[in-house]
Amino acid sequence: MTGVASPTRTWLAVRTVLVLIAVAGLAVDAYTHLHLASDYDPVKTSTLSQGDLFRAQAGAAILAALLLLVRPRRWTAAIAAIVAGSALAAVLLYRYVDIGQIGPIPSMYEATWYTEKTVSAIAEGAAFVASVLLVLMPRRPAGAHRRADQ
Repeated sequence: MTGVASPTRTWLAVRTVLVLIAVAGLAVDAYTHLHLASDYDPVKTSTLSQGDLFRAQAGAAILAALLLLVRPRRWTAAIAAIVAGSALAAVLLYRYVDIGQIGPIPSMYEATWYTEKTVSAIAEGAAFVASVLLVLMPRRPAGAHRRADQ
């Protein structure tokens, strides 16, 4: 039949779209955290500032995005899901709960939403969902034969 996509092509297309969504979400997350880091340097303990944590989050997001882009596998998707999910959990937690300082981690409670924070949270959520779907995707479409080089 012409015009009908094969299961393998459909599977590859879905996987590619999910990888691109996850990578784009992680890129927005990294950009936002790097852009805002210096604004949050004054929020600190004797050991760490919130800006330091923002820079670490940005680095983790960049690494996860590169790993997923270069090697789209379940384990790299799992890393991306952990990075995006932890960032989303942190922004939601510190938006709605004032948990105060935890050891060397400063109190990061901020009971407001603003554009960059909202866009970052949406991107983190999209990256998390796409990454989880990649982890759950079958290794190959039903009926596809395993190639010797995989």
